[in-house]
Amino acid sequence: MKKFFGTDTYVQSAGIHNDLEIDGFAISVCSEIGVVLDRHRSRSFEEMEELGDQLSSFDLVVALSSASQSQAQDLTRFYHTELEYWPITDPTAQGESREAKLEAYRVARDEIIGHLINRWGPARSE
Repeated sequence: MKKFFGTDTYVQSAGIHNDLEIDGFAISVCSEIGVVLDRHRSRSFEEMEELGDQLSSFDLVVALSSASQSQAQDLTRFYHTELEYWPITDPTAQGESREAKLEAYRVARDEIIGHLINRWGPARSE
């Protein structure tokens, strides 16, 4: 989001689980397009709120899996927060070789980029 649309909008990444470390394949395929994830860390919805980012303060929550959509619906049901579901192919169990795994992650990365552009229009900078 920041790469394609700048930093004028506050964006936070959260999920169902706190995996702490970002997957190395995700780091690799994002670095191919100039997105640095190696310092990024994954937060759960609960941890995000503990750190001061209340879900009620967000205008939009984007869920990338049906499980995260379900949890986000539960967590935002009393808020005026828009929830969108962008089904993304889960690359984690795909591919046998390193190159096949990287290709699966590229597909997921490109699906996310497609959703971003469909939602907010052409990227400002690439």
